[in-house]
Amino acid sequence: MFVADTLEAWLAHLEQLHPSAIDMGLERVARVRDALGLKPGFPILTVGGTNGKGSVCAMLTAMLRAAGYKVGTYTSPHLLTYNERVRIDLEPASDAAIVAAFAAVEAARGDTSLTYFEFGTLAAMQQFIAAGVDVAVLEVGLGGRLDAVNAFDADVAAVVNVDLDHQAYLGDTREKIAFEKAGIYRPGQLAFCADPNPPQALLDVAAQQGAELRLLSRDYSWQLEAEGNQWACTTPAGTRHALPLPALRGNYQLGNAALAVAMLDGVRNRLPVSLGQVKRGLLEVEWPARCQVLPGRPQTVLDVAHNPHAARALRQALDGMGYAANTHAVFGAMADKDIASVVTILADRIDCWHLAAPQIARAASSEQLAGIVAAAAPKAQVKRYDSVAEAWRGACEAAGEADRILAFGSFYTVAEVMAARG
Repeated sequence: MFVADTLEAWLAHLEQLHPSAIDMGLERVARVRDALGLKPGFPILTVGGTNGKGSVCAMLTAMLRAAGYKVGTYTSPHLLTYNERVRIDLEPASDAAIVAAFAAVEAARGDTSLTYFEFGTLAAMQQFIAAGVDVAVLEVGLGGRLDAVNAFDADVAAVVNVDLDHQAYLGDTREKIAFEKAGIYRPGQLAFCADPNPPQALLDVAAQQGAELRLLSRDYSWQLEAEGNQWACTTPAGTRHALPLPALRGNYQLGNAALAVAMLDGVRNRLPVSLGQVKRGLLEVEWPARCQVLPGRPQTVLDVAHNPHAARALRQALDGMGYAANTHAVFGAMADKDIASVVTILADRIDCWHLAAPQIARAASSEQLAGIVAAAAPKAQVKRYDSVAEAWRGACEAAGEADRILAFGSFYTVAEVMAARG
């Protein structure tokens, strides 16, 4: 049995424990869950979807915290430190707490091999139970039906949206992907879908499961008020008026906020949250690198948009940020992503591309990126660098005060930019 005192050593152990980084299925994780005796006695809110699930989790957590609940939140991936994945009352877990949970999982698993994510998911729940949280907010890692998070039954489950991503694991159509994502729904429990055009497969799974499905526009809705400076959310519980715009930028965040409010209204008998507490949570929510605008000039924007759906949302958000003389993009992406579509969607919003591969084997090379950009935006300036940090410095040197620097793409790219900024 592996033994270590440091989080760094444990993470290195997790990375080599299983033969493949992604191995879909619940049999292994369920076996170790039962060996650990992990039986959460608190409500679980699970959020899946192609994009936006982390933002919804952040809003749920902020509103529940404003209501005074002790909240455990599990999200992935992290940006700078693994501790970001496991939060209790908004605070990242300590190294010591994570190491203790990892040791418990290691002792319970026997000869069962677990992936990095499976191991971490079990350890997160171990910490939440040990801490005595009132509620857990869980973000699905990949898909839903066979994701490790789905080893824990959700009292309320939501699919934010369904679009193409991770096709090698989830399927190459929205219908196939929807089938996987809807796997988090449970019989007799509330299920939400915020996609304006929910695939039939999702509706079918919800019906087969006997879940109580609530859809955007049909069962809950949102609308702007006060000339766009406030908004209202209508659910079966009634209408909440004069809500502040969420602290997270981008008009698309209103849809995420409405979903979070609707989810909480669905469990108001167990977890009541007042109008004032909803408002406070919306004003205080933080979620780094999701259309995050940093202080100072030139304007700097961080966003982890790495698929077409997210790129369209980013484009819309940029259009709402006002004038910039030139936009310099620091961009890097994984080779298995639809890079061409992402670049095409944003091509006419970017004047100069600063390209580099983040430090991970799956990353597309700067040469590959340059070829894609040249095809999609032949008039754009393109500069290649040996590292993301160098690309960031190059963009900073090239940008004037009236310009904008956009650092986007994979989580690894944005994380390396954040590290380079210091």
